[in-house]
Amino acid sequence: MTSATRARLGLTDLSLLLMALIWGVNFSVVKYGTTIIDPLAYNAVRVALAAVSLVLIAQVFGRGDSAVAGWPSRRDALILVGLGTLGNGLYQILFVEGVARTRASDAALVIAASPAFIALFGRLRRVERISRRGMFGIALSIAGIGLVVAGTADEGSARRATLIGDLLILAGSLCWAVFAVFLQPYTQRVSGLHLSALTMVGGVIPLLAISAPALSTTRWSAVPVPAWMAIAYSGLGALVIAYLFWYHGVRVLGPTRTAMYSNVQPVFAVLAAWIALGEVPTPLQAVGAASILTGLLLTRA
Repeated sequence: MTSATRARLGLTDLSLLLMALIWGVNFSVVKYGTTIIDPLAYNAVRVALAAVSLVLIAQVFGRGDSAVAGWPSRRDALILVGLGTLGNGLYQILFVEGVARTRASDAALVIAASPAFIALFGRLRRVERISRRGMFGIALSIAGIGLVVAGTADEGSARRATLIGDLLILAGSLCWAVFAVFLQPYTQRVSGLHLSALTMVGGVIPLLAISAPALSTTRWSAVPVPAWMAIAYSGLGALVIAYLFWYHGVRVLGPTRTAMYSNVQPVFAVLAAWIALGEVPTPLQAVGAASILTGLLLTRA
């Protein structure tokens, strides 16, 4: 491996850790925002904000990489919009509705099952090979998730969470896994900017249709400034900046290794929920977080 490649991978790793931090904090932000604004209305506005921003960014800055410059062919564009309906439409509906019904930290831990789903679908489609060491890392991360969930239940907080919320998050993880695996070939011939823009536009279509009643009945003039700040963070931070990092990671490292960085989300999410929402972690959660990080290192190696 050349020094240039190592540097590139190092920067990619760093950007993916920042992505995990942004997404981890986002659970608490969404939890707060959906206590003030209807979850569907909140989601529609943040995704629409992200879609408009990404289209503008792609149009202005999307010609920097000569290998993947310009918008893709009409066929590829339609496929990406269709994939976005799954990955940024249905997934976001399940995500926000799930977070609104359970603890922020619990939601982050459940969604960390995504890398296991991605690895499974990736192997079925033969787009990736996972070594025994990598499979052990995935298993270790899943075990860590179990420990954190067990630690949460032990502290008597299960009464504050709902089964339907956890199931919605899990279903969202499944949607994201299918999206990530089917998207991977396009990351090699479409720039991350155009990829992000088209898939986010695909997500806006079902969201606006489903959220129309909630959008029309929300008193937007009465929404406080902190709630607008939450929308901005969830839209621009989690769906623009972090997504661009994620798409770059899929292109450089592949979907499974990139997805393993999402397993760091629970660590950041638990800390953020502890500070912002008073969701106190337990010793089992600390052990689980260590297991998740170790699994990530094994899979990344």
